[in-house]
Amino acid sequence: MLYNNIIDDSILNVAKLMLVAAKTAPKARGRDNLVMTIAEKSDIVLLSKKMFEISENTGVDSFKRDAGNILLSSYLVLIGTKIQTAGLLKCGMCGFANCEEKNKYKNTPCVFNTGDLGIAIGSAISIAMNHRVDNRIMYTVGQAAFELKILGLDVPIIYGIPLSATAKNPFFDRK
Repeated sequence: MLYNNIIDDSILNVAKLMLVAAKTAPKARGRDNLVMTIAEKSDIVLLSKKMFEISENTGVDSFKRDAGNILLSSYLVLIGTKIQTAGLLKCGMCGFANCEEKNKYKNTPCVFNTGDLGIAIGSAISIAMNHRVDNRIMYTVGQAAFELKILGLDVPIIYGIPLSATAKNPFFDRK
């Protein structure tokens, strides 16, 4: 087996462990609304093209910068959440009186969904960091994944985490 294959295979194994860490991360009321996958090179190219397109259409340069940046990754983890309330009678942290009231506004996220997503992403990247795999959490990748419906029609909040193992972290001082 060639050295580069060993590195890429190891990164894929770390990506799989990241999904396990995200899956087992604590979640409000034990309800799992997370959806996740691992993107390989062909998927990364597709995401990059969509990010370039978003940049062209919106004038937001960070999409263009990140589109080029993710092409340097071996694999990319996508983690998103569905919008489902926790079913609480008293909460109001989303701005509505309770979950029943919030449910009238289907596109308004429940704070527990986004909180659970953040905890899961933190758990996932801790795995990458423990294995010395370079990574960066990118909302721009998530926006492209959302537009491409990679995680499904009912997953509107997504983040992408590109992974790399090279002499220099390509996600540190992005250009």
